[in-house]
Amino acid sequence: MSETVLEARNLFKVFGKNPSAAVRRLKAGEGRTAVADVGTAAVIDASFTVNRGEIFVIMGLSGSGKSTIIRMLNGLHDASSGTVTVNGDPITGVPSSRLREIRRDRISMVFQHFALLPHRTVAANVAYPLELKGVAKAERLAKAEEILALVGLEGQGEKLPSELSGGMQQRVGIARALAADSDILLMDEAFSALDPLIRREMQEQLLELQQKLHKTIVFITHDLNEAMFLGDRIAVMRDGRIVQIGTPEDILMDPANDYVEQFVQDVDRARVLTAANVMERPRPVVPHTAGPRTALRQMRDAYMSATYVVGKDRQLVGVVTDRDAVKLVRNGATTLDSIIKPVLQSVREDEVLMNLFVPAVESPLPLAVTDADGRLVGVIPRVTLLAALGPGPGATEEITLPLMPMPQAEIDAVLDDGWTAEPAPSTSSGTRVETEEVR
Repeated sequence: MSETVLEARNLFKVFGKNPSAAVRRLKAGEGRTAVADVGTAAVIDASFTVNRGEIFVIMGLSGSGKSTIIRMLNGLHDASSGTVTVNGDPITGVPSSRLREIRRDRISMVFQHFALLPHRTVAANVAYPLELKGVAKAERLAKAEEILALVGLEGQGEKLPSELSGGMQQRVGIARALAADSDILLMDEAFSALDPLIRREMQEQLLELQQKLHKTIVFITHDLNEAMFLGDRIAVMRDGRIVQIGTPEDILMDPANDYVEQFVQDVDRARVLTAANVMERPRPVVPHTAGPRTALRQMRDAYMSATYVVGKDRQLVGVVTDRDAVKLVRNGATTLDSIIKPVLQSVREDEVLMNLFVPAVESPLPLAVTDADGRLVGVIPRVTLLAALGPGPGATEEITLPLMPMPQAEIDAVLDDGWTAEPAPSTSSGTRVETEEVR
């Protein structure tokens, strides 16, 4: 089971003259506008958990409450109601000395506009959290150089922040947060001030760092494509409330309401959906122990010109065509070994759609999809791949793609011309697969 590192429960934040009264009325069912006479409700009854090692993205338009939430997660804003805990220890309602200790040891922050100390060198900026912890100068500067190399800024330690580009300055901000070696990394619109190309580069580098460091990250953004690219799970906010929490695939394929559906309609689906999201049941497929007659029947029934062949535990072995199988039957052969050809193109189930177009075009069959152990788990016809990129429910419903098999009458003639039936093929478990009797 996933370990919960951060938990927010029933969070409210109201700015104004009477937050308590506003919270009572919100809990009683009044809306955000109705309580405006006593306060501005920035966050309303928000609850979520963040698991160790995941990137949890909170996204929404300006004014949705996302930046207020992240400031409540590190105690910069007091909660009007509700609780925040880090590894089970409360942040809300604790003395300021305890809050400072939690911030120093457990939570680091990366800001939108870098928030670097302009009079300090890059290395000194990165080392600053270690200085607050009382680490000796030589040790903290050595650690700073190590982390700068990790974020691609090796040799930049002696420069001032003003001598670096915006993207490089943000890398310094990330390096400073990493130097603190805290449990949780909070990133508030960390890349939104950057140019689009640099922003994409930073997103990719964050994922590369995450693969190495496995940090627990809460990332705030107003950009849905960024949320979909970075997030293991996403919380979508509107008017102070969380309206849906789910994986990028959940939110894209099963939006909770009209607002989320409208929000995701322009998402670059090719970068979000994976082969597993759109694959169909593999058909036709025959076991390695089958003979050419069984393979021909499978292809005839599916109106396909070839079939995938699988071995023990559905390991993908290769491909057999109808023309080759017909030749074997006419020659009296009962095994497929001599005509099994390698699979020219297959993809892993976690591959994003944008990487599937070339393999799909080059594959004579619907594209084979395998799991991490090489087992055949599905196929993707070309038409299904294209349909998956369109918006709206039903875009990925099953679509078959005939591949111009031999004429059915020709196959029927071969199967019914009196040759002896081949032995029934064995499955991976060793049991027989029953096939129709051949005359």
